[in-house]
Amino acid sequence: MKRLWALLLLAGCALGPDYQRPAVELPADYLARSAAGDAAVPSEWWTLYRDATLEELVAATRANNADIRLAAAQVEEAEAVLRQARAALFPEITGGLHRSRTRVSSLTVPPPLGGFPPVRPDTRLFASTNFEIDFWGRLGRASEAARASLLGSRFARDVVTLSLGSLTAQTYFGLRSLDAQLAVLQETIRTRRDSVELARARVGAGLASELDLYQAQAALSDARVQRRDTERARALLEHQLGQLTGKLDLELAAGDLFALPVPPTPPAGLPSMLLERRPDIRAAEQAMISANAQIGIARAAMFPAISLTGLAGSESGAFSDLLASGTSIWTLGFALSLPIFDAGRREAAVDQAEARRRQALASYQRSIESAFREVSDALVNLEQTGASEADLLERLQAARSALQLSNERYEAGYSPYLEVLDAQRTANEAELAFVRNRQARLAFSVDLMKALGGGWRAQ
Repeated sequence: MKRLWALLLLAGCALGPDYQRPAVELPADYLARSAAGDAAVPSEWWTLYRDATLEELVAATRANNADIRLAAAQVEEAEAVLRQARAALFPEITGGLHRSRTRVSSLTVPPPLGGFPPVRPDTRLFASTNFEIDFWGRLGRASEAARASLLGSRFARDVVTLSLGSLTAQTYFGLRSLDAQLAVLQETIRTRRDSVELARARVGAGLASELDLYQAQAALSDARVQRRDTERARALLEHQLGQLTGKLDLELAAGDLFALPVPPTPPAGLPSMLLERRPDIRAAEQAMISANAQIGIARAAMFPAISLTGLAGSESGAFSDLLASGTSIWTLGFALSLPIFDAGRREAAVDQAEARRRQALASYQRSIESAFREVSDALVNLEQTGASEADLLERLQAARSALQLSNERYEAGYSPYLEVLDAQRTANEAELAFVRNRQARLAFSVDLMKALGGGWRAQ
């Protein structure tokens, strides 16, 4: 009995390496010339754009999207796996009732004792248990691996939620950009329609050739084709938003792109420790923890398995005597199984587990390096598009002035219509470039939110 207690006390001595987070060298700060500021950004970063429609779309995506529901169901499965792994640490008790009738041959050697009937009934009521002593920590490591898998599935769900929320916001900004481009093209069509009427009047008065009229009509048709293509692209984005939000009949009225504010960028020297906020990095670390625990499970299989068995109950020939005095039965057992020869299968399983841990470590390091690059890229993109906006606005104002001047010169007969066409194309391109740069700036701000794991809080 003392030896048995000693075994029980030693149970839980887990084989295999204990997990330690590997050191990954990264710069202490994100070196970016971002605007200084100390604003705290909440995890619900989409509210910073102060757009009620965007907030409703993101909320619908988080509530209805099929990918998020799939990830949530995978979390529930991982929770059940963890409960199952932890339950293996405790004895399993089963109960049963057994009733049988057996006929004994009279010609057996030795023959049955006289006075006993050849047909013998038997009734047994019992409870039994089979308990493996986790001497080498195999079950404990399995529970550790299941817990890591559960946490990894939760972080994976957060990755899906963050990615789909970001995609919803960027799709919405793309749709608002197309609204602004449609407004620009509508004004372009109006201007070019006026140019057609002006050219027709000048041709009728003998002040211009029919070439001017044909060129004006071609420019008008080109603007109409641009508008039709833009309307088609907007419809496709609206359909994509419908799928993301789970509302396939979604219809959105036109909105103002420039009413959406660009959230503040983080202060310069953003600490690299913010990478720990990213759910994909946390999921990669949990995969590494699980792979590390699998090594202990594989090594424990190379050592003896120790288990205890027991049975208690009552047995009698008649069912009515089942609980009578003297019918009690019990059994205690001890089992030990030791692998003697397996042609190296268990050693190969250990090598596989160690290789999977190295793979998980490489994936973890890669996820950190990718996250660092994504944050740095988002900061640079935000800085450059913000700086370009002033230049594009100056270009737009100059193009508008040039268009107005070219129209006045053409009406006065000082310049050919080709000059007006060139000014119209330049103004149209400048308008669209200014709109698209604002869309890109908003999209890059979402990239930064996503790269930082959903927001940050200044020290």
